[in-house]
Amino acid sequence: MNTFSARLSLFSLAIAIQACGITLVVKSGLGTSPISTLPYVMSLIVPLTFGQTTFIINMIFVLAQILMLKGHAPLRIWAQIPVTVVFSFFLDMFMQLFLVLKPESYPAHLAILIIGMTLLAFGVALQGKARFIKLAGDGIVYVASSVSGKRFGLLKTIFDVSLVVMSCALSYGFLGSIEGVREGTLLSAIFTGTLVQFFLGLLHYNPQAEKGNAKDEA
Repeated sequence: MNTFSARLSLFSLAIAIQACGITLVVKSGLGTSPISTLPYVMSLIVPLTFGQTTFIINMIFVLAQILMLKGHAPLRIWAQIPVTVVFSFFLDMFMQLFLVLKPESYPAHLAILIIGMTLLAFGVALQGKARFIKLAGDGIVYVASSVSGKRFGLLKTIFDVSLVVMSCALSYGFLGSIEGVREGTLLSAIFTGTLVQFFLGLLHYNPQAEKGNAKDEA
C-alpha cells in the first residue's frame, strides 16, 4: 500500500463507503451522524441537495484550515477541494439509489442505522489505511490540534457537539422542529469511534504510527 495508485484507489473506495454509510444513517430516519447534521439540516432549509450543502460546508472547513495556517497551507489541504466534490457526488448518488428504502418498523429503522454506522466506520478506517488525504471535516480538527497543541480527541468532541447544537438551532429556527438529530445521532457519536478502532485492528493499521506527521501537516 505504498504506491500512489494503490493509495488513491483505496482512498476512493473509502470515501464511497463512507458516503454510503452516511446515507444509510440518514435513511434510517433516526438522525444523522454528527458531522453530517449541519449539511443535512441545511438541505431541508435551502433548495440544495444533501451533497451540495455538504460541499459548501466542507469548503468553509477548508477555508478555516487555510486561515489557521495563515495562508501557508500544504497541497494536501488544497486537495480536499476536489476530494469533496467526489464525496458530495457519492452522497447524492446514494441518496438517489436509496430513495426506495422506506423502513416501516422501528427494528427496520434500527437495522439500517447499524448497517450505516458500520459502513461509515469501515470507510473511515480504510481512509486511515490509505494514508492519502483527509476529508475536510477531519482535516479541520487535525489542523486545529496541530496549531493549538490541544488533543485531537478533545477538539473532535467539541467540534461534533458544536455542529449538532448549530443544527438543532437552525432546524428549530427555520423548520419549527428538530430535524436530523435523534437517537441515531447519539448512537453514531458513541459507537462509530469504537467500530473504527475495530476495523483498524482488522486492517493492521495503527494511526499512532503516523502521529509524527501532524507537524508536517501544519
